[in-house]
Amino acid sequence: MASNGSDSSGSGRRPVIGVTTYLERTRYGAWDVEAAVLARTYVDVVAAAGGNPVLLPPLDDWQAESVAFLDGLVLAGGADVDPARYGQRPHPRTGNLRPDRDAAEFALARAALEVDLPMIGVCRGMQVLNAVLGGTLVQHVPDVTGATTHQPAVGQFANNPVSLVPGSRLAEILGPSAVVSCSHHQAIDRLGAGLTVAATAADGTIEAVELSTADFVLGVQWHPEQDAEVRLFKALVDNTRRSDR
Repeated sequence: MASNGSDSSGSGRRPVIGVTTYLERTRYGAWDVEAAVLARTYVDVVAAAGGNPVLLPPLDDWQAESVAFLDGLVLAGGADVDPARYGQRPHPRTGNLRPDRDAAEFALARAALEVDLPMIGVCRGMQVLNAVLGGTLVQHVPDVTGATTHQPAVGQFANNPVSLVPGSRLAEILGPSAVVSCSHHQAIDRLGAGLTVAATAADGTIEAVELSTADFVLGVQWHPEQDAEVRLFKALVDNTRRSDR
């Protein structure tokens, strides 16, 4: 795990990067309780990128003033977004809905956008960003592509090549193409306001977006934390320093 010492820029302060969590029944030590949890991979990759990760509980009262202590934000992956959030009925394969988490992350994303907080949405996080901005989702990608290449089975990752759009912020960070770890059965359908496509899979599935009206807001449909891919998170951390938040 990365050190918690000073950042390499010499400023003496590591930018505070909030990462969303979710409520799950959790066993540890002598306890079996509901807890706010997050995969350690997110903590490790944010720390390795030079940030100070702070776990954010799923509370729905986030406002512009209450995100002021953050220098950046990561919307983590997880359960399907409730289709009611983008005006649709649930598909038979849409499940494990978490209204508490939706409420918290929609409020958090809106607050972050209001103050132009540098942000990365990971998998579900990208879908939350899209829905907050008025976009919609494909609720079951195999219905469109005829294949399960983006999620071989629930809880499994697939290594998929993606093509990055020339001139995009993401292409500047990762180059023209990448092989990424995917585990999603949903994806962006109609883009939210201000979002542009930054990467696609071979079957045309949107795999990354950028917000043209923001200084640094990206969404990726894959899981960079799974691959210990630091470059995206380092770009987030570096952008907080440039903006002197």
